[in-house]
Amino acid sequence: MPTRVHEFAWPDRVVVGTIGVPGARTFYLQVSAGTQIVSIALEKQQAALLAEKIDEILDQLGTVEGNPFSIPTGIPLELVDNDELETVQEQFRAGAMSLGWDPTTAQVLIEAYPIADVDPDDDDEPLDEGGADASEMLLVRMPVGTARAFAQRTREIVGAGRPACPLCGYPMDADGHTCTIPGG
Repeated sequence: MPTRVHEFAWPDRVVVGTIGVPGARTFYLQVSAGTQIVSIALEKQQAALLAEKIDEILDQLGTVEGNPFSIPTGIPLELVDNDELETVQEQFRAGAMSLGWDPTTAQVLIEAYPIADVDPDDDDEPLDEGGADASEMLLVRMPVGTARAFAQRTREIVGAGRPACPLCGYPMDADGHTCTIPGG
């Protein structure tokens, strides 16, 4: 069966957002162009790492001597997106993800594949880490300004969770916290 590719070459919007309260949030990567909207669920750590790596790519490109691309260090006001997610219909939960740079279009690329269904009793099938046999995938191409804005918003969304306990570092719930001080 061919892979169904949800491709966005020049998306109108690409954001990470959440549904739920801190401690019970579900993270989504949502991309839209025109009337097409795709939302994929991902882990908080995946979102944080995605933002970190996008910034690393852009920062590295900005230091390359002779780089013909203008890489923003800040975010133009017109690219700041603090709006809520559109109506979410989860397409799939992200498993393997990859990040890249396309110098022909000066865009950051994100590829996301669904978590593979693995039969724990089937030792004959190798695990497909790269998503090569996935039934669908998401491919997003973002211009550098949009990518920088995406990374900033994602960091803010990830950081808006439960506060960390100053003693043990674990998240504190609104209804209380049993501190587990290391070594105590």
